[in-house]
Amino acid sequence: MNRPTLEAVAARAGVGRGTVSRVINGSPNVSQRARDAVQAAIQELGYVPNRAARTLVTRRTDTVALVVSESEGRLFDEPYFAGTIRGIGSALSETGLQLLLAMARTPEEHARLQHYLTGQHVDGVLLLSLHGDDPLPGRLEAMGVPTVLGGRPVGLAPYSYVDMDNRAGARQAVKHLLSLGRTRIAAIAGSQDMGVGVDRLAGYRDALLPSGLPELVAFGDFSEESGEVAMAELLATHPGLDAVFAASDPMALGALRVLKSAGRAVPDDVAVIGFDDSKAALHADPPLTTVHQPTEAMGRQMALLLVARIHGEELRQPVVILDTHLVRRASA
Repeated sequence: MNRPTLEAVAARAGVGRGTVSRVINGSPNVSQRARDAVQAAIQELGYVPNRAARTLVTRRTDTVALVVSESEGRLFDEPYFAGTIRGIGSALSETGLQLLLAMARTPEEHARLQHYLTGQHVDGVLLLSLHGDDPLPGRLEAMGVPTVLGGRPVGLAPYSYVDMDNRAGARQAVKHLLSLGRTRIAAIAGSQDMGVGVDRLAGYRDALLPSGLPELVAFGDFSEESGEVAMAELLATHPGLDAVFAASDPMALGALRVLKSAGRAVPDDVAVIGFDDSKAALHADPPLTTVHQPTEAMGRQMALLLVARIHGEELRQPVVILDTHLVRRASA
């Protein structure tokens, strides 16, 4: 059976080909009678518009790319990404825009992706988990591709991004440990080539500085494995520590595992606080005190900002910072 054509729809509706095209593309310059006739003909014939041809006319693809600068393992294992993507997806589902997921870690992958994203294949780009002075956001903006970032990047001043109040969240966590009378408070900091890693370490220092207590810092990359390595390092160098603030729940869970193996009771010997408020934190042993961050709200805000940019709207608030708060459980 041949696929119905634009001409067949026009003949069935008793209008010209141009009128059918205007109806399909949402033009207001069509009478209601003609619009009804065209829509009835489309329904009767089962006509499906040629997406590629429509793109040539409108310069729109109705597709948005989400670029994550992490491995597949990190993307699907860590709760931060799942929540953010859920928020993005729920917001885009209300607009009719399709979401394309891309991952790029190496310079070669970035170069290929940049060529694709600037080749009129997408209407806009969302960027998550940027590391260092990544050139991709600037190049996309320079090429006229609307772009919104998830998280404040290091070394860049992007036009539009959404982030958590990471510094305040970390500060609240460490102040809670101080209120418990802990005096040897360590931090497992995240990647320092990311704004989130820098800000959460700064919050730890903000809270600790007035107390005069020493900084005890080891570094991870937000993964559970890096939390294990950092916790082992801290125990080796500072065996008298009595509290740990980890800059992510996965790192905190890794720390709990090492503390248990070392015979340190949590929270009696060592209090532990994470950052995420993931489902895994609730089911940890003991349940993990952590800083809640609204990842779905972040994803939703990112998507809404991008849709506004795609439509050419001027953003009254191109940078959105979302509040965090401490969730107290048994680990601290």
